[in-house]
Amino acid sequence: MTNDDPNTEYLDEQGGTQGSDAGVGPAPVEADGTSEPAESSEAETELEEEGPVPAEGQDEEGDEGEEALSEMEAAEEELKRLRDQHLRLAADFENYRKRANAELTGNWIRARADLVRSLVEGLDDLQRVSQFTSDDTTVEALIEGVDLVERNLLKALTEAGLEVLDPVGERFDPNSMEAMMRVPTEEEGQEETVHQVFQKGYLFKDQLVRPARVSVYMDED
Repeated sequence: MTNDDPNTEYLDEQGGTQGSDAGVGPAPVEADGTSEPAESSEAETELEEEGPVPAEGQDEEGDEGEEALSEMEAAEEELKRLRDQHLRLAADFENYRKRANAELTGNWIRARADLVRSLVEGLDDLQRVSQFTSDDTTVEALIEGVDLVERNLLKALTEAGLEVLDPVGERFDPNSMEAMMRVPTEEEGQEETVHQVFQKGYLFKDQLVRPARVSVYMDED
């Protein structure tokens, strides 16, 4: 049967007819006139199955984070080690301080014991002198006993480090002397020299125990 519809003939001339599959359009055409390859849809399917591709630099950031964490842990370990070392040093120093104090205290006690030991003999002499009686002792014997006590005491104190200040005729020194009175000069060159010692002074290992109390020549003019 011949189709006399002019529209049908026009479609045939354009390169095809509409049949039962008229709803399906022609394949997409690229810019150069060729159809898109079928492999593109398969590549997209594979990418979807593999999952999202990590962004550029993400792995590097992860490595840097792990490295920073390792450095922090190492710093904490070093801090712990230094803290333990500090505690040990503090304990050692405290033990050393206690030993040093105990040693100094022991040395000071021994030094005082040595001084007392040296004075005991002078005390024995003084006790013997105190037992003298007027019936069996002369004045000369008593004076000799007192001199003996003085010599023994002075010897013990001198050996311990005592120095006697008896500055008669020396220039007045306010650091170790105390002027009790002024005396007019009698000769040229006597000004500010010690005229008389009323009470001797004492130094113990360069420490002033008592100043010498003296009278000093002064020019009245």
